[in-house]
Amino acid sequence: MAEIDNKAFEQDLIDRGYSRRQMGKVAALLGAGAAAVRVTGAMAQQAAKAVEGAVRIGANECWTGPFPIAAQAAFKLVQEGNRYEPNDEHAKLFAAVAAVEGIPADRITAWPGSSDPLSRVAVAYASPTRGIVTGNPTYEAIWRTGDWLGAKVTKVPLTKDYAHDVKAMLAADPNAGVYYICSPNNPSGTMTSLADIQWLADNKPKDAILVVDEAYIHWFDGPNAAKMAATRDDVLILRTFSKLFGMAGMRLGLTFSSPAIMEKMMRYDGGQVTAMLPMTAVACGTVSVAQADLIKARRAEMVANRELAVAHLKKKGIKVIPGSQANMFMVDWGKPAKEVQAALLAEKVQIGRNWPIWPTVSRVSVGSTEEMKAFCDAVDQVWKA
Repeated sequence: MAEIDNKAFEQDLIDRGYSRRQMGKVAALLGAGAAAVRVTGAMAQQAAKAVEGAVRIGANECWTGPFPIAAQAAFKLVQEGNRYEPNDEHAKLFAAVAAVEGIPADRITAWPGSSDPLSRVAVAYASPTRGIVTGNPTYEAIWRTGDWLGAKVTKVPLTKDYAHDVKAMLAADPNAGVYYICSPNNPSGTMTSLADIQWLADNKPKDAILVVDEAYIHWFDGPNAAKMAATRDDVLILRTFSKLFGMAGMRLGLTFSSPAIMEKMMRYDGGQVTAMLPMTAVACGTVSVAQADLIKARRAEMVANRELAVAHLKKKGIKVIPGSQANMFMVDWGKPAKEVQAALLAEKVQIGRNWPIWPTVSRVSVGSTEEMKAFCDAVDQVWKA
């Protein structure tokens, strides 16, 4: 592990406008790890605590666990749990991902989920003088970190088609340090076109970072932005195994980026964080990424279940935000979403929350066929137009 140059790290923060107090927060965020962020809320998953006995379709989890063949690989590592790393497991993961995505293995890094690198990119590239620009609504982890650290955060409403409005994002803060796009977007499930992502990459400040969060990309049967990270030194792609691969509790995520970006993000304790991954999760992920047929089948099952629920809602005259390409969709009840959420929970169906910009809209995760039928039955019980 490379020796940490604390003086250079501190000078970089000072040069970018951080006060001594804010520098203390940076140290707490990175150095104290999960304990610190639980206090700040910066990296909270924002999922409500599961209710025992309820249908759980509120946290965008997969309705089933890892592919059986991947679970077998994880169990093999359980049996070899006496070794820190039995047989170069990290390298196997990077090689498997590189083969699927067509990017160099040395541009792939594994993390315990996506929250840590999201906070690190905010520390490394945003500041009180160079802000963060995001869509709204979108996944809030990066803007929560920015708010807590004291960086300027600018939230730009989505387009009429519920994509990130990249031209409005650039216009809102032409000198930002970080531009964040989530595609498919959480919570709307909608895509931002590769052409728009490319436009923002080409037109943002040269020293700013474009972050493309593709946590839900495996639910989308189409092109992705991964190869941008193979050729550019100003783009960071985020991936996770928590969604389609059914590994939310195993905590495994990836970043694709140039070594230069990683060098800045690894300051303080990054190397220790990435070195401490559970080998069971790494082995499970290595096998999972290569299962093209199983990925396709699981995606098709999700789409069928999503469309079953959406069709039921539309038949009742309930508005659904169109265009989701992920395992979630947004329902506009036309009344306070928290009231409907509570009414459904009384029927033992736990759906997701709303976002402040959309107070009448709830996020619903896609579960199994049986779970989505239970959701439809619960709506029938509580819905009054």
